[in-house]
Amino acid sequence: MESHLQFALVTFTSVLFIVDPVALVPTYLVITRRETPEQRRDTARRACVAAALILLTFGVAGQLLFQLFGITMPAFRIAGGLILWFVAMDMLHAQRTTQEGPEEIVEGQSKEDVALTPLAMPMLAGPGAISTVMVLAGQAETMLHRAIVFAAVVLTLLLSWLTLRIGERVITRMGQTGIRMITRIMGLLLAAIAVQFVITGVREALGLR
Repeated sequence: MESHLQFALVTFTSVLFIVDPVALVPTYLVITRRETPEQRRDTARRACVAAALILLTFGVAGQLLFQLFGITMPAFRIAGGLILWFVAMDMLHAQRTTQEGPEEIVEGQSKEDVALTPLAMPMLAGPGAISTVMVLAGQAETMLHRAIVFAAVVLTLLLSWLTLRIGERVITRMGQTGIRMITRIMGLLLAAIAVQFVITGVREALGLR
């Protein structure tokens, strides 16, 4: 039971921290500034549903992709850890350039519908989130562990939807300073998770336990 709880905690925090919905709020408000409150809520809902489906699809198809391209799980675990490391370094600087760059934000400001792109992908379900879910699903040894991974994805996107729905209140209550502080804390924890991914991948590649 303890190992299941530990796996659930690491899985949920990994997915939540890499998606980081709180840090997305300012960008979300900018790219939906022309929408009414009802349209904003609909955009947030569709974006989170799409992002959840994207992450779940990669979580389910991960093993097939590994086999198709001849990629071993240790190799992908190391690659995923390195991706998480770069994302974490961004977060420690209170930035999200690995999830969305200036081009995505500019494009979002000019689009009429931003739910699927760039909001769902790459802002919510970016390369870091996709690789994290694939690594976690790949290391799941039982059906319960796989269910935990998928539940973590659903719960994270549900929290993301709730966060975006109250985006204006989040900005008012926390301000940019509060959001940056939370982002940096998440980045620190995510860096530790990234290092653990790499260490585990190296040990598996060398046949160590």
